[in-house]
Amino acid sequence: MICRLPDAFLQRPITHRALHDVTDGRPENSRAAVRAAITAGYGIELDLQLSSDGCAMVFHDDALDRLAEGSGPVSAHSRDQLRAMPLIGGDGEGIPDLAEILDLVAGQVPLLIELKDQDGNMGPNVGRLEADTLRQLQGYQGDVALMSFNPHSVVELSRLAPERPRGLVTSAYVVEDWSELTPDVCDHLRDIPDFERSGSCFISHEVEDLGAARVAELRRQGVPILCWTVTSAAMEAEARKIAHNVTFERYLSDLPA
Repeated sequence: MICRLPDAFLQRPITHRALHDVTDGRPENSRAAVRAAITAGYGIELDLQLSSDGCAMVFHDDALDRLAEGSGPVSAHSRDQLRAMPLIGGDGEGIPDLAEILDLVAGQVPLLIELKDQDGNMGPNVGRLEADTLRQLQGYQGDVALMSFNPHSVVELSRLAPERPRGLVTSAYVVEDWSELTPDVCDHLRDIPDFERSGSCFISHEVEDLGAARVAELRRQGVPILCWTVTSAAMEAEARKIAHNVTFERYLSDLPA
C-alpha cells in the first residue's frame, strides 16, 4: 500500500517538540507546549521513547537528566513512574504517554510523530516502540504522520500499518555530530538509500543540508520535503526555497492567511 502525506502537514508550520518555552512554563513535549501550539494553530512535532513496560512516552532524550526530575535511561522506568516524574521548567506535570497527547489534540492540528532510535546504532533491533505507538493510535481520527531516523523503524511501521503515512528523518550525517553512530552507518544513511525500501512518502531533512543532491532528486520525484530545525524567520525564508514546510522553534513562524 502506498502511503500519502496529508495536505495538512504542508499547510501550516510545525512546532518542534510542540510550542515549548520554559520561561513561560512550557517544557519540550509537554502538555502545556501542546496546548499552546493548538491555541496558536500550529502543527505539532513530538518524540517518542519507550518505557520499561513497553509504553510509548512523549519525550525526546533517551536519558531523563536534561528534561525531567530524574536520571538514567527512560527505558529503565515504567509508564506510571514516568507519568509521575515532573518535567523541568513546567508546572509539575509529568511525562505524558502518547494517548494523553492524542486526547488533548483530538484532531485539532496535525501531529508529526518521531519514533526515536531504540537500537542504538540505527540497526534492526526495533519493534516494541512501533507496536505500542500504533496501539495507542488506534481509533484516533486526526491527521498523523510517523517518522524516524532509523530506516528499520519505518520499515516496521510499514509492515504493521501500511495505511499510516510515514517518512524518514534525514541528515547530512557529519560524523563529528553523530558520536553515537559508527562512521559506516553515517556513510550509509547520508544519501537516503532506504527511502523506497521503507515505504516512505516524505522526508524531514536537516535544514543546513537542504541543498543536498539527494534532497533535490526526491523533490523532483514529487516527494514532500519537510525540514528541521528552523530557528529564525530568515532561516525559514531560505529553507522554504527548497522545503515544502518547516519545523521551527525559538520564534513564531507566520501562519497562512
